[in-house]
Amino acid sequence: MVRHSATAFLTHPRIAKLWIVIGAGQEELLSNALVGLEGYEIVLGGASRQESVSNGLAAIAEAGGAQHVLIHDAARPFLSQGMIDNLLETAQSEDAAIPVLPTVDTTINITNGYADQAVDRNTLWRVQTPQAFDFQKLINAHDRWSLEPNATDDAQIFKAAGYRIAVIEGDEALKKYTTAADFAEFPGNDMTQIRTGMGFDVHQLATGEELWLGGLKIEHDKGLVGHSDADVVLHALTDALLGAAGAGDIGDHFPPSDPQWQGAASDKFVKFAASVIKQKGGRINNVDMTVICEAPKIRPHREAICRNIAEMLEISADQVSVKATTTEKLGFTGRGEGIAAQAIATISMEYA
Repeated sequence: MVRHSATAFLTHPRIAKLWIVIGAGQEELLSNALVGLEGYEIVLGGASRQESVSNGLAAIAEAGGAQHVLIHDAARPFLSQGMIDNLLETAQSEDAAIPVLPTVDTTINITNGYADQAVDRNTLWRVQTPQAFDFQKLINAHDRWSLEPNATDDAQIFKAAGYRIAVIEGDEALKKYTTAADFAEFPGNDMTQIRTGMGFDVHQLATGEELWLGGLKIEHDKGLVGHSDADVVLHALTDALLGAAGAGDIGDHFPPSDPQWQGAASDKFVKFAASVIKQKGGRINNVDMTVICEAPKIRPHREAICRNIAEMLEISADQVSVKATTTEKLGFTGRGEGIAAQAIATISMEYA
């Protein structure tokens, strides 16, 4: 989650530097979350949100200060560049600017566990972050704050110091993730990325060998030659799945030099690749394969192959597509010397 917000700030042309405030002992977690990103400093927070922000402000002051500062909760990961633009633009002529959204539901008081009078929702607004402030005035406001309980945002502290705060239109995408239910998937804002992997494989046809395609034994006058059962379709699929997961290729995990894979059924390779995706928190959306050969005809076997692969991957048959084509008698497949297969796998995986 913190990577989303960090990326939004670090890639914005008007943001000079980023300070990320974390709890003690969270350094390694943050480093892993932000691998590949540069241009930020780490600050250790305090026992409350206010103390944590104060520590961050002190670090900025020690580094030379700033004209404006934006304070943001990493629990609101879907921060747009446009929101940063609007806040900074408003802060040029105001002491501070915060994004707000109207309260659209009927709002009531509750007394002793029972519904009481309704509250005029037209006067109630939901406050979001980031919040933009004149840096020195926010420092002053924090220095003067002594109220209990601790403030839930910096706008409260700023307002208590007598400064004026302008409001801009908020963004529903800036939802704050607080409870476990907030992390349930919903359209347009899930925490996953779509990843695609490609696979390609070729095996020679020879007399006296069995022909396995997509986990199905097909009667033919020739079969495929290979260290395992030479199932060219499943080998291409395995590479596509491993590629989507960023987990190397079939040769990394099942080297042909290893005698234990001599004659092995290739569904083991496919199931292994599927398990890698599952272990990484991913799921398979669909797979698509093309068999390239002059013979045998694939169409009569296509449905059976799709069912086989769906069972291996524990997905439905309509998430599996198998097609066939020829090379119009050209090349080694056109001469009947071998069979080639291409595969594409699309998966959903949580952001690293």
